[in-house]
Amino acid sequence: MQIDQLIQTISIAAIPILFAITLHEAAHGYVAKHFGDMTAYQMGRISLNPLRHIDPVGTVLLPLLTLTLGGVLFGWAKPVPVNFGALRNPKKDMLWVALAGPASNFLMALVWALLFKVAYAYPENYFAVPMMDMAKVGIQINTVLMALNLIPLPPLDGGRIAVSMLPNRQAYQLSRVEPYGMFILIILAITPLLGWILYPMVKLLQQILFLMVGL
Repeated sequence: MQIDQLIQTISIAAIPILFAITLHEAAHGYVAKHFGDMTAYQMGRISLNPLRHIDPVGTVLLPLLTLTLGGVLFGWAKPVPVNFGALRNPKKDMLWVALAGPASNFLMALVWALLFKVAYAYPENYFAVPMMDMAKVGIQINTVLMALNLIPLPPLDGGRIAVSMLPNRQAYQLSRVEPYGMFILIILAITPLLGWILYPMVKLLQQILFLMVGL
């Protein structure tokens, strides 16, 4: 990719990527506070300021590499600290804290889909093409993050959702996977397996979005 193309790509992709990754984490902290855990609030992590959530590798380097080299566009921010033991009903409330991140990604993807529809309706507008390009990135990053985080593998959100919903014995057994969850995810990511898992989920989410906004 030429340097001018790279700069243009970064300028278009930066806003949707930063919002997708940082608002995902802020949503966890906000819902945790609602259910009684003040940890993220006291650490200043319930914030729309991306600087409070940026991880140099997951928020900057990895999205930049995937933008330039191709592949699945995704990343991560610094995880918002949640003390599940401080929740009023830890096992039950864990569901809503975990679900908050993917739900925020779905809402953001919906907003980007609406912006794409508006820009597409006015092609003569000077900002129509860059807005559609930005919206495409916003839809892609948010649907990928939502699908990725719904994989039922602790410590991903889907794993915590599963732990919350399973009977106590099965929930305990699944929770024991958490120390190894990120290693399993890395193995999946360096093989075609993660793409095989994510692709059908991402396509389904995008089809639902397009139906909702009439695209």
